Amino acid sequence: MADMPLVLILSGGISHERDISLKSGRKVADGLLSHGVSVELRDPDGSLIEYLGESSPEVIWPVLHGASGEDGALRALLEMLTIPYVGSTADASRIAWNKPVAKSLVERAGVATPPSITLSRDAFRELGAESVLETVTASLGIPLIVKPAQGGSAQGVSWVDSSEDLRKAMVHAFTYSDIALIEKRIVGVEVCVPIIDTGDGPRAIPAVEIEPLSGHYDFEARYTAGATRFYTPPRLEQPILDSLSTIALDAFSALGLRDLARVDFIVDSDGRPWFLEASTMPGLTETSSTALALDAAGYDVGGVYGALVEAALARR
Repeated sequence: MADMPLVLILSGGISHERDISLKSGRKVADGLLSHGVSVELRDPDGSLIEYLGESSPEVIWPVLHGASGEDGALRALLEMLTIPYVGSTADASRIAWNKPVAKSLVERAGVATPPSITLSRDAFRELGAESVLETVTASLGIPLIVKPAQGGSAQGVSWVDSSEDLRKAMVHAFTYSDIALIEKRIVGVEVCVPIIDTGDGPRAIPAVEIEPLSGHYDFEARYTAGATRFYTPPRLEQPILDSLSTIALDAFSALGLRDLARVDFIVDSDGRPWFLEASTMPGLTETSSTALALDAAGYDVGGVYGALVEAALARR
């Protein structure tokens, strides 16, 4: 890969996940550098578009988490500038970023997802908060999980075990988004399935079981070393693991994703996987499940990252 062009890695940004993005960007840079690929790290700011116009990079890897990197806006601009980039298209990113929309699409593809309701801040207020919450709990029951309709790294997410918890959870979610998703909480084993496609078709990397020591896979559990135990492969029977790989690829296809993604599930006591959400640019830090899965499965991480860059270049 010594003759490959310079790869511009965008990391940082202004989202709540800035620090994670910076760490992920550094890890991608290290992986590419280990294979002789020249890289440049840049924090996107108000001068980015002008810089891209002047420098005309041949390929970009937007290792950005949160709205600025995963809602499709930046990728749409890169498409307008006709600059190849690593990751899902702008359209697919917008779809996956919107959790209620993503749930609907994968459900239509035959993938189970927990029953839920989506409520805007305005509807919650205008229809009467107490009446709304009573209706929701009567239909979905307790426990529940409440999350912003758009967001990542479990920010704004609450685990609900009582009606009082639900009131607080709605307020918390609305601080991150004007729309909240209330979902029936499936009790079981949390599992993620990373998927990569370096140009020869998507393939599921062996799944990772997630066991947060606190009981909840929140922001701290995700990015604090030692706060979560990971098992690759998960402590599940092989038929369930095979099913997870197949269903993850179904979700990947239903959402129109490409290159690199992570699909999250909860596996209930009957061994049935339930789709939770998908990330179009999963974290790649040393405590991120996708990076751990690549290592555990014996992949040469730098080689995988280089192949993703080559796949992006092939789309020119």
